[in-house]
Amino acid sequence: MAGLGVGQILAWGSSFYLPAVLAAPVAADTGWPLTAVVAGLSVALVVGGLASPRLGRAIQRRGGRPVLAAGSAGIAAGLVILAAAPNLPVFLAGWVVIGLGMAAGLYDAAFACLGRLYGARARTAITALTLFGGFASTLCWPLAAWAEARLGWRGTCLAFAAAQVLIVVPLYLLVVPPVPAEAPAGAGAAGAAPVPDRRLLLLTGGAVTLTGAVTAVVSVHFIALLGPREGGLAAAVALGALIGPAQVAARVVELGLGRHRHPIWTMAAAAGLILAGLAGLMSGFVTAAAALILYGGGVGIFSIARGTVPLALFGPGSYASVMGGLARPMMLAGALAPTVAAAGLEILGPRPILWGLAAAAAATVIFVAILAREVARGRTGGAVRT
Repeated sequence: MAGLGVGQILAWGSSFYLPAVLAAPVAADTGWPLTAVVAGLSVALVVGGLASPRLGRAIQRRGGRPVLAAGSAGIAAGLVILAAAPNLPVFLAGWVVIGLGMAAGLYDAAFACLGRLYGARARTAITALTLFGGFASTLCWPLAAWAEARLGWRGTCLAFAAAQVLIVVPLYLLVVPPVPAEAPAGAGAAGAAPVPDRRLLLLTGGAVTLTGAVTAVVSVHFIALLGPREGGLAAAVALGALIGPAQVAARVVELGLGRHRHPIWTMAAAAGLILAGLAGLMSGFVTAAAALILYGGGVGIFSIARGTVPLALFGPGSYASVMGGLARPMMLAGALAPTVAAAGLEILGPRPILWGLAAAAAATVIFVAILAREVARGRTGGAVRT
């Protein structure tokens, strides 16, 4: 698990989190518009979302080791293209390749790998993996900033590409077990996966997609959403720093307590905390710090729930394919929602956008409440009941 966790830290740090540090240096060095440079990540998310269902089916058939290794190699190849890009179209083409690598190498593929390996027993492993992933930005942002100051942005891309090829790919090939000769208990045969209950699948997909959109908007537009505050940018950044530790702390609590309950209750708690945090930011009755701690805690355990709830609802037999299917709308929403929010912020300001985010969070609470009712009635699509 430690090896897979290290791989996830470097995979997230080499892809999703990299533009936060490198976007401004890239724009300053090349003269390309900053919005176009940042759009590279949106391109990657769209491509990754479109590719995810096929990759989920590949993991269902062959296991996760070759897919995860190929994902890291794809991220490395895309970073090399970025480093060598003579113009903006080639730069964006590099993000297309990175997007394929992200679909094959980030959480959804890793969760699917664990479900394929361990079947109904994968919940603890999924939770532990998110603890490692929670440190990706904490470790990789300072590392990327240090490298950019010494190597430039192109050299930094090459350095992260080298980390993928020299560390992550060998690590996956060494530590990720091959598909077991016999499927783990409750997993079913790879070729005979049960068909998931469509209603439960739509409800789960709605909850995951809406939360993906909300978290993407908050991540990209966090400073603008806070609005003018005493202390200016430094105060806003300090408030934002509370989200990461809150995520990790909530995941530690879930690791200790959540295993004794059906994971739908983890998702319910996550959805409630996210809604409470957003409502707190709008109300003025809750300090911004407290609201962001609630929000961060919710986001932290929602990452666990989006891996464990499908396992419990639909069972291990179709888990990898289900995860690939769920990843598509979530990644597409993560790509498009920040662009829509940017236009809204420019026209309407932050408060209406916060209301929209809260409405999406409230809809998620409703979806999860319906799912929880189905679980309470025992309608889990023939899945594992824990």
